[in-house]
Amino acid sequence: MKPNDRRCVSCRKVASKQEFWRVVRVHSAQQLSPPVVQLDHGMGRSAYLCPQVRCLQAAQKKDRLGRVLKAPIAEQLYKTLWERLTDAQPIPPTRAGKQVF
Repeated sequence: MKPNDRRCVSCRKVASKQEFWRVVRVHSAQQLSPPVVQLDHGMGRSAYLCPQVRCLQAAQKKDRLGRVLKAPIAEQLYKTLWERLTDAQPIPPTRAGKQVF
């Protein structure tokens, strides 16, 4: 792996860290109960996730983020990730009112 490569906690794909979402358990929040887990910024234990439906589904269903970060993941964080995913997905072109796949 190159120095800036990371691995998806769900599908195990290795790629540049810019291709992933970063989820962080904030270091200063280790003594707090429950620990603070946030997206994209902060210093502490990190996990990376592909911005794909199947990776997000598997991570949520099997609690992969929670196990890697050693902290409970709030439902609001998953909701935010699903919103990001739907915003990033291109709308398929239509032809005469029908979706083209």
